[in-house]
Amino acid sequence: MRRFWLVRAEQERRQKQRGTVDQGARAAVTGGKQMDGFAETLTELIVDAGVPPEAICRRGRGIVGLPGYYRPRKEWDLVVVHGGRLLVAIELKSHIGPSFGNNFNNRVEEALGTAVDTWTAYREGAFGVKPQPWLGYLLLVEDCSGSTAVTGIPPTHFGVQDVFRDTSYLQRYVIFCRRLLLEKQYHGVCLLAARKEDADREDNYSEPDRDLGAVPFLSSLLHACRGWI
Repeated sequence: MRRFWLVRAEQERRQKQRGTVDQGARAAVTGGKQMDGFAETLTELIVDAGVPPEAICRRGRGIVGLPGYYRPRKEWDLVVVHGGRLLVAIELKSHIGPSFGNNFNNRVEEALGTAVDTWTAYREGAFGVKPQPWLGYLLLVEDCSGSTAVTGIPPTHFGVQDVFRDTSYLQRYVIFCRRLLLEKQYHGVCLLAARKEDADREDNYSEPDRDLGAVPFLSSLLHACRGWI
């Protein structure tokens, strides 16, 4: 987590020097290296579970593109291909303030679109022989007033579901991530919240929902890895 904030601060510094500062939370999206620490930790754990290191690809280290059904290809953050089979594909995302409204919708659409595209491609035989690959989604959200304050919902035809009323964006992310699991869009979903000022602390992140924590996410992932090798 500390590495995430350090990399992000360095990216912002360089952007300011170039005069290309991203607008709002887009700075958290265009700098993919912010999530490298998570990818490296996941790689180490997957190797410890018995997966050959050469089977693991991550951004900047191997091919992470997979064929889609509605589009030619999609780049993931970490992919495991072994014996001609796709075993694992993991998406690592972050959402840092101050903008949460439109970016929340973007995150929802990205995650859902990726899952639907990938599962349809799998159905059509895009990834070789079975078994079904393990898909994972990890999202880090900044714990700040913008994400934790209750936010109103603009008027809609027919009204929104009651579960979304009187909620913050962080709470909506909990609902969203729980439903990704419920609807089996991903085998593992992890939602973390972190404050920039806590970066150097031992407990520098929180888990808004226990079922979306690191332990169930990693347990599911590593159980799948051990079952294949």
